[in-house]
Amino acid sequence: MISIYLCDDEGSVRRQLKAALEWKILMENYDMRVVCAAATAQELLDAARDSRRGVYFLDVDLKDGAWDGFALGRELRRRDPHGTLVYITSYGDLAWKTFQYHLEAFDYIVKEGDQAGPAAARCLEAVHARLLEERRDPAEMFSLRTGDGTRHIPLADILFFEAAPKAHHVYLHTAGSRLDFVGSLNELEKELGERFIRVHRAYLAAWDKIEAVDGKKNQVRVGGGTCLLSRTGKAELKKKWRGGF
Repeated sequence: MISIYLCDDEGSVRRQLKAALEWKILMENYDMRVVCAAATAQELLDAARDSRRGVYFLDVDLKDGAWDGFALGRELRRRDPHGTLVYITSYGDLAWKTFQYHLEAFDYIVKEGDQAGPAAARCLEAVHARLLEERRDPAEMFSLRTGDGTRHIPLADILFFEAAPKAHHVYLHTAGSRLDFVGSLNELEKELGERFIRVHRAYLAAWDKIEAVDGKKNQVRVGGGTCLLSRTGKAELKKKWRGGF
């Protein structure tokens, strides 16, 4: 899921943009969420502490002590180099300013009456299209059907798959979520190849996310989560793990 962050010190503009973005997400069924609509730079930075490839709508004329929109954008670019910056401004051409700050802005939204909201919605559509284009390599994405539509999850974000209690259902675990979908671990094991290893009949773990193996408790630590470890899974791990464990 793509996280969206908004920072504007004008309450009316902030509310207008947040409502427009959330409506667009709802109507288009985007795999996105407005995580934070902040009035200050620090509020946004706290909310986006662990954000990766986020989308940031920033007020250029932010009046927040040492922070303006460009200073905030520079800090966000440092933390999230591949994030998308969109600037909200009362002026027309500010491209030269983003160049001066060594920032790449995706778009500019000019505050003109009640047009900022519709402009933000159109901008989000363009952002969504670009992100889909970037994700077109099927080898790097895992697509699944959930109750609210199709989700596209970067393989690099997946920690492990777990057999769900409900027949023919699987849980997909990432660092911050668990998704339930119709599937089979046997089919997933064949489809995903060597990037994932079957550590237990009920668990398929990302090989590069395995942090520790507890042979006594028959458990595997995977990206902060825990998978069960079977005798067969232990043998497979020993084959791949140089020097054993």
